[in-house]
Amino acid sequence: MRGYAPILLLLLISIGMPLVVWGLSRMLRPSAPNANKYMVYECGITPSTEAREKFSVRYYLVAVMFLVFDVETVFLMPWAIQMKELALFGLVEMLFFLFLLLFGYGYIWAKGALTWE
Repeated sequence: MRGYAPILLLLLISIGMPLVVWGLSRMLRPSAPNANKYMVYECGITPSTEAREKFSVRYYLVAVMFLVFDVETVFLMPWAIQMKELALFGLVEMLFFLFLLLFGYGYIWAKGALTWE
């Protein structure tokens, strides 16, 4: 059991230290409750609606569009660097990849994510 003493000591310290720090900070902090402190803060703008507002599907389509173009950038750079070594096989694979990205772009366009009304 002596081999487990360091583990037990580490466990006690890892549990005790946060509790001691939390207790000390709770005793030493200034306490001045105010209604303004409990108000929702959004970048200095007074909130005008509820926090749990429903988002339009267009918001998520823009997120998908970001992912489509982010993935495109991540995969095009290494391909461009190794283009000579990959030869025709790499070109065909990249054309297929770009076709899939254009398909995603067309889907986003058809759903109306690119029109800002």
